[in-house]
Amino acid sequence: MKLFETHAHLDLPDFNKDREALITKCFSSGIEYIINIGFNKETSLNSLELANKHTHIFATAGYHPHDATDFDAELIKRLAREKKVVAIGEIGLDFFRNLSPYTVQREVFANQAHLAVAYDLPVVIHNRDAHQECYRILKEEEVKHAVFHCFTGDIIFAEQVLEAGWMISFTGAITYANSKLEDVIRMVPMDRFMIETDCPYLPPVPHRGERNSPLFLHLVAEKIAEIKEITPVEVAQHAFDNAYKFFRIPAEPVKTLTKSGSKRKTRERKTKK
Repeated sequence: MKLFETHAHLDLPDFNKDREALITKCFSSGIEYIINIGFNKETSLNSLELANKHTHIFATAGYHPHDATDFDAELIKRLAREKKVVAIGEIGLDFFRNLSPYTVQREVFANQAHLAVAYDLPVVIHNRDAHQECYRILKEEEVKHAVFHCFTGDIIFAEQVLEAGWMISFTGAITYANSKLEDVIRMVPMDRFMIETDCPYLPPVPHRGERNSPLFLHLVAEKIAEIKEITPVEVAQHAFDNAYKFFRIPAEPVKTLTKSGSKRKTRERKTKK
């Protein structure tokens, strides 16, 4: 099963003891690409550093609503020009924990959404108890490419997100007994969703209480497959294709054998449109 991990935090201290070994294991276990997510200055810079070490890891840059008071627009502008930075995020609103003032959250979110449009980058959205405010700001800033990471809205909001042309992403939280996302999963079209772990957070069943990692991503695909009554391979393939297109992963050289048996570059695959 070919998998695309669209939201990981492998730069966090939780992975300090085995980061490189884990990444190697991920890439030998079906994970083809990983998007490592920035949410403040430190993690945005660390995500880019990690991405520059690994061909199939890409980074995002942004300020989470919890870190909104530290927002540095010049840093985001600089990182947005880096080749391995493929999105602005994780950005958004969090009216549940309120670790930053509402007014600051709104202003910083709008500024970053504006920068994403200016630099032609998609947006990774953190949205907690702020559905309509997130929607309003994204619309006002004319954001066309956004994914609502770790989607927790109801079916009405899901329809609103899809109608706007945006994407929905599911985590291991859909495996929890208290999950209320089955109807959303059933209705979301096959070309409009992605899967993620949000590791080290939100470990899926049966790994509650453990450190989450991309190695558990297949459990998210399997749960979606169970709800949609299709195969996990179908779910994984659609999620992979959707993520590849959304994050505009650059084409890789295609290599063939010369008459002498050595490999050489002959052409490049066309990037999916």
